Amino acid sequence: MYKLWFFVLNAFFFGMACAQDNRIDIIGPDAPELADFGEFDIGVRTVEITIPNSIDVLNTPRGGESVLYDRTLTLEIWYPANLRGQESGTIYNAVSRNPDIVASLNGSAVRDAEPLEANGPYPSVIISHGWPGNRYLISHTGENLASKGYIVTAIDHAESTYDDQQAITSTLYHRPLDQRFVLNALASFSEDRDNFLHSMVDAENTGIIGYSMGGYGLINNLGGGYSEQSVSGFISPPNGLLKIHSTLDPNFRDRLEPRVKAGFAIAPWGMNAGFWELNDLAGVTVPTFYLAGDQDKTAGYENGTKKIFQRTVNSNRYLLTFIGAGHNAGAPIPLPTELNNDANIEAAGHYRDENWDNVEMNNIMDHYATIWFDHHLKGIIREDKLNIIPSAYQERLVIEYLSVGE
Repeated sequence: MYKLWFFVLNAFFFGMACAQDNRIDIIGPDAPELADFGEFDIGVRTVEITIPNSIDVLNTPRGGESVLYDRTLTLEIWYPANLRGQESGTIYNAVSRNPDIVASLNGSAVRDAEPLEANGPYPSVIISHGWPGNRYLISHTGENLASKGYIVTAIDHAESTYDDQQAITSTLYHRPLDQRFVLNALASFSEDRDNFLHSMVDAENTGIIGYSMGGYGLINNLGGGYSEQSVSGFISPPNGLLKIHSTLDPNFRDRLEPRVKAGFAIAPWGMNAGFWELNDLAGVTVPTFYLAGDQDKTAGYENGTKKIFQRTVNSNRYLLTFIGAGHNAGAPIPLPTELNNDANIEAAGHYRDENWDNVEMNNIMDHYATIWFDHHLKGIIREDKLNIIPSAYQERLVIEYLSVGE
């Protein structure tokens, strides 16, 4: 009898372990309360959009005319759904940091489920990955926020994904434009009677989550024009193309998107590389939540995210610091099991943090993202919770607040 129970228990725990493989929706035992999924079932669809007559940075010669092309972006869109008895769950076939390996990620959404129009329209949140990355890197937040009544759209930025990583010049130019174009596309989807998102998107209340290079584009779209020196830097796009995103351009502020009501910047890249000066960051007026690890060697902490936080003096902002964490604080999904081997140590490092567990970081990030976007996009005020560190992490997290003028 003992042996039988031993076998049954082993089989049970083995099954549980397998079921947890590559899950993006785990809520850990120490998760803050608002990390839990919300009241809505979730649908998900993959959509392609095209930016016509975009500048082809990679093929534009220095000193020559700009070459134009149609720029295609793949989107993953999560939304509140009416499952009509369907069982929740889907598999995302995601290209990994080793582009030869496609990981099978497990989530709670249902592919192509019927949208739940009854409670719409829903505020919009756009997710913008790093260089390289893809639309699945922060998919835990995509599902989590959709379950709380948001339309969440993660972008595959062309020429910046794991399987299509090109010279950084393309990303430097296109990242702010991609984010704005996606916002416009979502607004048009909501107005199109033939689109699955018809009447679903409240584009007037949009937030953007930007990680690393996504944060670089986000800070620009919040009003932080790039510095004069960045326009002609050695890694900059040719022919001064970056000028349209800089404070040198008198029309820069006219192109900003007033429908963006809140930013969530995770380890935004660029400050440590000279892309902003003090006066440039004073142009940020949109409320912004910053998240970073104090050991970030990629975007920098004291000379990177924290300095941006300190210098965006015309906005209300928070900074959540993961003590001991590096550039991967908060954002990346847990390491896919397909990369958890000796042959993929370097690729695996794209997801891991030396001192933090990914599920814990994801849960913490989604807790604060919920509070932040609920506040600024829905008018649900929980400022007391913004200033509180969850009890399980009192020694490992620090949160700071600065208001306009500070």
